[in-house]
Amino acid sequence: MEIKVVNPQNQEVGVVEIKEEIAKAPIKKHAVWETVKWQLAKRRRGTHSTKTRGEVRGGGKKPWPQKHTGRARQGSIRAPQWVGGGVVHGPKPRDYSYSLPKKVRKVALRSVISGRIQEGNFLVVEDFSFEAPKTKKAIEFLKNLGLENKKVLLVVPSELDENTYLSFRNLPNVKVLPIEGLNVYDVLCYDKCVFFKSTLPKLEERLS
Repeated sequence: MEIKVVNPQNQEVGVVEIKEEIAKAPIKKHAVWETVKWQLAKRRRGTHSTKTRGEVRGGGKKPWPQKHTGRARQGSIRAPQWVGGGVVHGPKPRDYSYSLPKKVRKVALRSVISGRIQEGNFLVVEDFSFEAPKTKKAIEFLKNLGLENKKVLLVVPSELDENTYLSFRNLPNVKVLPIEGLNVYDVLCYDKCVFFKSTLPKLEERLS
């Protein structure tokens, strides 16, 4: 499948060929769901913690005698039924991450990339760089492509110069992502995916 390549001024400068197995891959919704769930689970910090009755301070003394008071027997004022007492079966720090087969991850990424291509939300731009970090130039680039009001995922080569990265960094609706970090969740979160032309061979390598 042929996709046109534009320069930063949105002028067509050529076309690139993307394999049909990627551009027209079937969209496997369950694999996408599994992968997003796996990604979000990995991102959870899992630092939540509560104290059990053995960890709450105080409560060492029996509040009243066991018998002859007419009240229910109590062993500690830090038992769970007391205000200020411990928590029963409360959360403790834990790791939420788990493993997901590489094949499922590849199928999911191929599905979302195929979906973006079929929707027309997959753009290829000729590689460019800025001589100095200028957010104004980054905004101008987005306006040329008609993306100033869109959420944009800009997929760049790993050796992208720092000036270009800094120019886009402050824009709240743009995320600059090296091709090695391309993932299902980010592709779904952004309206448009803009790929530098030099990233396409690595994209095909990952998805083939």
